[in-house]
Amino acid sequence: MGENAPISVPVDIRFTLAPIVILALLAYAGVYIARWRRVRRTIGPRGAPYGRLVLWLGGVALIAVALLSPLDHLGEQFATAHMVQHLLLADLAPILLILGLTKVLLRPVTRRVQAIERRAGPLGHPAAGVVAYVGFMWLWHVPALYDAAVSDPVVHVLEHVSFAGAGFLYWWHLISPIRSRLRLTGMGPIIYMAATKVLVGFLGVLLAFAPSRLFDAYGTGEDRRWGLTLTDDQHVAGLVMGLEQSIVMGIGLAYLFARMLTESEQEEQRAERYESV
Repeated sequence: MGENAPISVPVDIRFTLAPIVILALLAYAGVYIARWRRVRRTIGPRGAPYGRLVLWLGGVALIAVALLSPLDHLGEQFATAHMVQHLLLADLAPILLILGLTKVLLRPVTRRVQAIERRAGPLGHPAAGVVAYVGFMWLWHVPALYDAAVSDPVVHVLEHVSFAGAGFLYWWHLISPIRSRLRLTGMGPIIYMAATKVLVGFLGVLLAFAPSRLFDAYGTGEDRRWGLTLTDDQHVAGLVMGLEQSIVMGIGLAYLFARMLTESEQEEQRAERYESV
């Protein structure tokens, strides 16, 4: 082996046993299950179907994967793992959690949520969800901030909170079961999603095809972890982001288009009933 040959660096694979995260996830699951069981006893399966329970617990499980599984430590060693962690917190977990909710399950807090939206002013507008989602995605990939998040646990927690918060806000405006005064209608949801995913997908393309490494947090040489150089790892991370954004956008647009047609059909049926009275 020559002097300048790359060195294979050992990889740390450990679970992260963070008591605060574990307690929070148990609370998310416990409060939901208690409410779900109560609704199911009083209203029946229609008010609290098993599918909604599975979706909510699936969202909780994805947060656990992101923050407690070996993925958390791998995110400190691989840009690709770090990217997967972000996408779980900003996209997949919020989607499952919100889809796990129904109007009936949210009934005790519906007025409170609507009051918060009214008092939030511009921050309660769907545009704020786009700005937060796209803004945090780009902001946390500024090299100095990215390196700080990987090397400093406090900054890393702040990064996770911002991604999870922005992701939940973004998806809430798209798939919330509560009707808001600022609810997106018609082609609005489709434009909202397409514009956002294209802007974030472009970031993935930038990372995937950057001619050199943008981040120094994982090392300064071209040492290999699991056969990947640091540059290769960054490129794979960018491809993962671009691919995930494309898949989520495709599925999301199909869902939103189908929902738009269903709502249009329901409006026509209501209009016909009023005309016949």
